[in-house]
Amino acid sequence: MTECIFPAISVSFPSNCRGRRAAFYLAAEEYIATSMPEGNYLFTWQTMPTVVMGRNQNAYAELDVDFCHQEGIDIIRRKSGGGSIFANEGNVMTSLVTGKGAVEPMFREYANNVAVSLRALGAEVEVSGRNDIVLICDGVKGKICGNAFYHLANSNIVHGTMLYDTDQRLMKGALTPQRAKLLSKGVKSVESRIALLKDVLPKMTVAQLQEHIVGSLTNRSLGLTADDVRRIEEIESGYYEPSFLMGRQSLKDASVMCRARIEGCGDVALAFEIENGMVSAVRLEGDYFEMGDAESAFAEAFASCPWTENKLLERIAEHQPYNTIRGMQEHHLVTMLNEYLKQ
Repeated sequence: MTECIFPAISVSFPSNCRGRRAAFYLAAEEYIATSMPEGNYLFTWQTMPTVVMGRNQNAYAELDVDFCHQEGIDIIRRKSGGGSIFANEGNVMTSLVTGKGAVEPMFREYANNVAVSLRALGAEVEVSGRNDIVLICDGVKGKICGNAFYHLANSNIVHGTMLYDTDQRLMKGALTPQRAKLLSKGVKSVESRIALLKDVLPKMTVAQLQEHIVGSLTNRSLGLTADDVRRIEEIESGYYEPSFLMGRQSLKDASVMCRARIEGCGDVALAFEIENGMVSAVRLEGDYFEMGDAESAFAEAFASCPWTENKLLERIAEHQPYNTIRGMQEHHLVTMLNEYLKQ
């Protein structure tokens, strides 16, 4: 039986940490996960206009990078999977760090408890899809909260964005989601996917929303020190390394590229380099969630594999690399490869 996460420990920062870049708070998650006694920790934060990409996304495919630079929108990559999100001062960002345990039950408990907290304010919400919380207003559903997670050696990290208000012009200009993703959700644009909590909670401020979320999900507190902040800043610097931030190579020039939008999994692009009829390299891209190091698992599974249907299928059955991607099953991977091989 999974141990309950909530109520968790509320983490507070020194006053000079308000309004830091998003990477600072992502680094704080790592620091808490690796340096604090095992437990369940939660904090909320806000940041300047920022696009936060998923770990496995290509910035130039998902974002309008020039628009972001022109408008002063920060670009950050997180270490969890999932898609890109736009954050600004109208969002409440949440971070949860838990101890050991299965990721899936923890992720569900987190989303369900956030939903309960919002319902207590009078907002009609429900957990939807693989990682969303949607607001129901006049019978119409719109996304107000997207969440992502990743696993460290002895901890799980979940983070999410909660839309109280936002600048839809900046959001629309910064994010360029693939058409297949929008069609799979039955919508035509970035704006039509979202809803705003301010429309149903007009008398509540962002600060009051933060206070409510923290108050309903925690029952004790931990204050970070100046020394903690210094060590967080050391971790933060790694988020700005060009090789991490923007360094994912485009898959367009690969020998073979298979892409699919998989229900309950997300967008998965699988690229193979073929030399002398053998697989020499494998790369992945997409907004999927990882249950392990997916790219390494796929690379190991197909290393030096002859580029033939029978040999590829043998490797899939033997190594089962699809288990490192949440929601992916063997038949999904087989279908992706078969569709290419039969062209």
